[in-house]
Amino acid sequence: MNDLAEKLMEELDCRVAFKIGGVIPVPESAVISWVIIAVLALVSIIFVRKLKTVPTGSQCLIEIGINWLNNFFLEILGPRGKKYLPILETLIIYIGASNIVGLFGLRPPTKDLGVTATLAIIAIILIQYAGIREKGTKGWLRSFKEPMAVMLPLNILELFIKPLSLCMRLFGNVLGAFVVMELIKLVVPVGIPVVFSFYFDVFDGLIQAYVFVFLTSLFMAEAME
Repeated sequence: MNDLAEKLMEELDCRVAFKIGGVIPVPESAVISWVIIAVLALVSIIFVRKLKTVPTGSQCLIEIGINWLNNFFLEILGPRGKKYLPILETLIIYIGASNIVGLFGLRPPTKDLGVTATLAIIAIILIQYAGIREKGTKGWLRSFKEPMAVMLPLNILELFIKPLSLCMRLFGNVLGAFVVMELIKLVVPVGIPVVFSFYFDVFDGLIQAYVFVFLTSLFMAEAME
C-alpha cells in the first residue's frame, strides 16, 4: 500500500517537461496537449483533402461521426445551438483524445488538475456567453433572480459551483481509474490488468469526455432558456 500511495502522489505531482530560458516551467501536460493538437490537426488535414460529393470509405465514417455529434448537441440546445457546435465538438474530441493517450504510453493531460480546471473554466465561460448572447445582458442579469429574488445569492454561487463540479468530476474519474488499475495490479499482476487498462483508457475515457460536454451543453441550454 505504501507503493500505491507513492505512485498516487507521483501522479498528483505536476511534472515539468522543460523550462523556457531556464526560468518559466512548461508542464508535461501542456507538451502532451500540444502533441495531441498537432496530431488532430494533421489527421483533419489528411482526411479533408479530397472530400467528395458522394462520400466513400473513410469520408463516410467521418460524416457519420460528425452528424452524430451535430444531432447530439442540437437535441439538447435546439436550433439556436448550431453556432456553438464547433467549440463543443472540439472539446469532446480533445478530451476524448487526452483520455486515451495512455494507450501510447503517455500520461493523459486530464490527470493534471490544471488542465481539467482550465477546461471547466472554458466551459463555464461558454455557458455564460451563450446566456448573454441569447437573452441579452439585461435578461442574463435578471436570470440570477429566477425563480424568485431570494435565490440571487445561490444563483451567483452556482457560477463557481458548476466549473468546480465539472473540473472535479473529470479529474476525479481519471485519477480514480488509475487507483483502481494499481489495485488490480496488486491483486492480479498478469493478464487481467491489460483488459482493465484497455477499458479505462478507451471506454471509460470516452465516457468521461461525453459526460463533460453533455453537462456543458445541458447548462448552456438552461442558460439560453
